[in-house]
Amino acid sequence: MLTLEQVRQFLYYEARLLDDRQWDEWLNCYSPKVVFWMPAWGDDDKLTRDPQKEISLIYYPNRDGLEDRVYRIKTERSGASTPEPRTTHMISNVELLGEIEQGIDVRYNWVTYNHRYQHTDLFFGATRCTLIEIDGKPQIIRKTVRLNNDYIRQVIDVYHI
Repeated sequence: MLTLEQVRQFLYYEARLLDDRQWDEWLNCYSPKVVFWMPAWGDDDKLTRDPQKEISLIYYPNRDGLEDRVYRIKTERSGASTPEPRTTHMISNVELLGEIEQGIDVRYNWVTYNHRYQHTDLFFGATRCTLIEIDGKPQIIRKTVRLNNDYIRQVIDVYHI
């Protein structure tokens, strides 16, 4: 089983890859079977619960969606990502919630500073993810992101969270 320190180091590593725009290495942090989901806040101030029936800010049922997103960013086919923003990710309050059938359940808080077009935005929230160990290294098999400041002035993308 992964230790708390191994989990922290992995989460810091994943965040650094985003900040350094190392897209291929970042994708390797994710299992091909990953479910990557950022639910939206509903009218009743509760998060949506079903990405198949309710609106989501981001939803990829497997890594293919993340790979497509990275392809568009790398080939400048994403107007929302051109020019690429400068980001700084901060991670805190990492908790191991316990082992589950699929791996180890983790929760952490995050803040991302995003600078683009001479303006800095701030995104913050909490993430719950499930990590598995493949060849002695952690890999994300499920990631659910809660964006707490969901009034978005521009776009929200995978590198903001």
